[in-house]
Amino acid sequence: MIIKPAEKLNFVSEYYFSTKLQEIANLNAQGKNILNLGIGSPDLKPSENIINELNTNALLDNSHGYQSYKGADFLRKEMANFYSKIYNVSLDYNTEILPLIGSKEGIMHISMAFLNQGDEVLVPNPGYPTYTSVSNLAGATIKYYNLVEENDWSIDFDELEKLNFQKIKIMWLNYPHMPTGATIDDQTYIRLIELAKKHHFLIVNDNPYSLILNEKPKSILSFEGAKEVALELNSLSKSHNMAGWRIGWISGASDYISTVLRFKSNMDSGMFLPMQKAAAEALKNSYLLINQNNKAYAERRELVFQIFDLLKCTYTPNQSGLFIWAKLPDNEKDSELFVDNILYNAQVFITPGFIFGSNGKRFVRISLTSKVPVFKEAIQRIKKLLKVN
Repeated sequence: MIIKPAEKLNFVSEYYFSTKLQEIANLNAQGKNILNLGIGSPDLKPSENIINELNTNALLDNSHGYQSYKGADFLRKEMANFYSKIYNVSLDYNTEILPLIGSKEGIMHISMAFLNQGDEVLVPNPGYPTYTSVSNLAGATIKYYNLVEENDWSIDFDELEKLNFQKIKIMWLNYPHMPTGATIDDQTYIRLIELAKKHHFLIVNDNPYSLILNEKPKSILSFEGAKEVALELNSLSKSHNMAGWRIGWISGASDYISTVLRFKSNMDSGMFLPMQKAAAEALKNSYLLINQNNKAYAERRELVFQIFDLLKCTYTPNQSGLFIWAKLPDNEKDSELFVDNILYNAQVFITPGFIFGSNGKRFVRISLTSKVPVFKEAIQRIKKLLKVN
């Protein structure tokens, strides 16, 4: 290579799934027919009214120009109505909501808008790897806070309160938690808000799984004083089967939103208008689709439990979100080796927990986003590998 990459890339590597999907593609090219149970991309489609709204507006002459950097008024109004109905949170649609081209984009925008070189960021271990990679790209220093099975994957305040908060600028929070499926109680949100006020850092709650197999959807913004110290990311990707559409948003106090917009407006030129129309339609009619999704996911979850039972992995049955998280049997120490054995000998791919942090090394994850026949076929292949009936 003649031109050297930027030094900031020394701190990030290619995303695990990017390389693993290529490996799986190579195996499929050899005729292996791998069953991929690892990726959390919903296989169900959006409802017909959402798709019809997109198609109808895409045919209009005035639908194809540049759009507002902060999204259309009608979309932000529906996002505000959604937060009012689902979470009992009141938001000013004009100043406290910013639509995004997917909430993953928001992780970058927030980081670039608030982090300076040398600032410190609190990242959950285990947790979504993008929190770490984006923080590194922004020049921040990562401080991991531990989530462990013995504490039901919830916040350990004794550990947090021992930290030196002088340089901490952002704390990434994600409940229902990915990858563990854990939820937390109201008191945890309240204590985190108090801690953020005391030490002057920003909580960013990443909240895409609250409507999936979760009876009590929560938003951090519903708690007193949260807007002073918190932003929340949300998305239609998981809850409305619209992952490839790339539609999400940030909610929070107007000052924080306008700060993020200063960065975002230099990065894109708005969202395709028919997609905004379809997103607004999705938000108007959420309950029927979400209930249908959860019925399908509950059926699939039982089959995933069967897979983990075969593999002698242990799990809690009341997990929320789009995945099931399970612990390796005692005689297995490394999730990557465990997963590769199943991949190459049963042609079934599940996700190794080590990619989410050191506390995930002895865990694995299966996504609920495959059809029932796929899970049944995976069960048969694993039975054959294990030589059981």
